[in-house]
Amino acid sequence: MRQINVGVIGVGAMGYNHARVYYRLKNANLVAVSDIMKGTLQKVANKYDTVGYVDYENLLEIPEIEVVSVCVPTTHHYSVVMDALEHDKHVLVEKPIAFTFEEAEEMVKTARKRGLKLGTGHVERFNPAVQKAKELIENDVIGDVVSASAKRVGPFPPRIKDVGVTIDLAIHDLDVMHYLFSEPVSEVYAVMGSILEKCEYEDHAEIMTKFKSGITGILEVNWLTPYKRRKLAITGTDGIINVDYIDQRLDVYGKFAQDVDIKHEEPLKNEIKSFLMSVINDEEPEITGEDGIYALRTVLAAIKSAREHRPVKVNGDI
Repeated sequence: MRQINVGVIGVGAMGYNHARVYYRLKNANLVAVSDIMKGTLQKVANKYDTVGYVDYENLLEIPEIEVVSVCVPTTHHYSVVMDALEHDKHVLVEKPIAFTFEEAEEMVKTARKRGLKLGTGHVERFNPAVQKAKELIENDVIGDVVSASAKRVGPFPPRIKDVGVTIDLAIHDLDVMHYLFSEPVSEVYAVMGSILEKCEYEDHAEIMTKFKSGITGILEVNWLTPYKRRKLAITGTDGIINVDYIDQRLDVYGKFAQDVDIKHEEPLKNEIKSFLMSVINDEEPEITGEDGIYALRTVLAAIKSAREHRPVKVNGDI
């Protein structure tokens, strides 16, 4: 297996983890990192024995680098990803793929035109508990799926300044439901609000979704809860699957109740390994730019629903 030369643009909380994973993978060579915060940049560069640049253009001009992770704030995804594509780099961009639907579409079109891989970092798809849930659903362990309920709550993260809780948190479970049920959301209704003075956007949201087949989904997300919780329940005609994202635990109750043994793995490591293999084997990434567009379209529809106090159709109403 050949080794891929990589770079990371933006080494804050998430980018730091990208750098850490690349540094430890045998088929990756972390050539350079970039961040506008000199202190953070130097710390990461020193720890992972690599070169650091304040100006990410210097990183992109290194011809040996084939793949870059883009982990900058969401409002800068478009400009940085487009620059990377223009420099003929394959790109793994953190979720959400972009700040607007139009930006996301242009990014995907550019990657396709230039023959480059563009992956979106919807990391929960690589959570072993989520992957096991998909396997059980496909094997009809809980019969026909009727509904899903997600709760993703915790304290306010000061590092996030450019988006609200819907784009930051709800997008995870909307994408996971799409992945588990292999079908898109057709309609969404949401109620949102802002209580925290330190948050410029919505800090809590309740979202109801309707899938094409009639499955319904309910999501509760907030930055108000003093503890962190990430859970998902999928109800079927013959039982229920409970998923704990953090503990990577899965329980099955009902007609085919069973103890499920799950091997714990780091989802981000699995995600990055998968993207590198798509480059090495010249295959479609497991999570494509189109997947990123779908997830973004759905959360934007939810935001529009809350703003206009009405249900919004996802495919033609945003």
